[in-house]
Amino acid sequence: MHFLDQAKIFVRSGSGGPGAVSFRREKFIEYGGPDGGNGGKGGDIIFEAVAGLNTLIDFRYTQHFRAQRGHGGSGSNRTGAGGDDLVIKVPVGTQVLADDDERTLLADLTKAGERIVFLRGGDGGRGNASYKTSTNRAPRQHGTGWPNEEAWVWLRLKLLADAGLVGLPNAGKSTFINQVTNAQAKVGEYAFTTTRPQLGVVRHKQREFVVADIPGLIAGAAEGAGIGDRFLGHIERCQVLLHLVDANDADVAESFRVVRDELENYGAGLLDKKVIVALNKIDTLDDELIAALSAELEEASGSPVIPISGASGVGVDWVLDQLLEAIGPEATRVSADDEGEDTIEWSPL
Repeated sequence: MHFLDQAKIFVRSGSGGPGAVSFRREKFIEYGGPDGGNGGKGGDIIFEAVAGLNTLIDFRYTQHFRAQRGHGGSGSNRTGAGGDDLVIKVPVGTQVLADDDERTLLADLTKAGERIVFLRGGDGGRGNASYKTSTNRAPRQHGTGWPNEEAWVWLRLKLLADAGLVGLPNAGKSTFINQVTNAQAKVGEYAFTTTRPQLGVVRHKQREFVVADIPGLIAGAAEGAGIGDRFLGHIERCQVLLHLVDANDADVAESFRVVRDELENYGAGLLDKKVIVALNKIDTLDDELIAALSAELEEASGSPVIPISGASGVGVDWVLDQLLEAIGPEATRVSADDEGEDTIEWSPL
């Protein structure tokens, strides 16, 4: 399935149905009077967050969403049927943004099953029976129904993860997430093998949490260098960041500072999040060099440094222990024989 985290769609609620103009006509009833019913209410546009999805790719092919309009009223004081609501299903973590220069946030769906009525359908028009008064015994006016609401909006997906992986390209993030989860991220001996965010579920000490791997950052990412910083939005909701630094870099301290500078330029509170620093790929070094590089990196980061090897698994459990401690009780406790959630069929409608 292709990954897409932004989509522009058109939504329109249903307009209200018109009221009826009708008069009672029955044998032996001389003055039947008006009996036109009201029109039905138009359908609402509703956004619903559903579990088991992490892409907006379906909205590339289905971009217009229109709710059903209300039906007209009829005689015998019969109210018209209301239009069906249109429920648009989106991944958990989807934001609905206005189509303006500021991309104003209109809604944020962060829990599975959460629903919001985004556009309300128009109310039905009044039938002529409702216009009857003591001086207007046979009214012929009626309401045409309230109009619908419509808008172009942007959908933006920010993946929900407990921990996020950051670092320069080729720092070993994909190897790490493949080691600790069942993800199958692409790994290669060249920069930017990861071109889209990748999610994986870690199970450690009978608890589980979600890790997000995003493409590597380079100097100038905030200005669009490399892949840029557009994918940093997917770690905005993370509670802790795992910063991986390649032990084979010429200057590990500078590698750390480059990424931190890009997080600072991006903003959104990323620099204030808890961070765990790990010196990766130590399987290629001797103990003396590992100790020297760790000390250098610790001085630059001001945090304890964990030497690890994502490929061989050395130090990985130590890192997972630190992540669990940082996440706290938010990590879900699972039983050993938990089979996980079943795959669900999904459609935006």
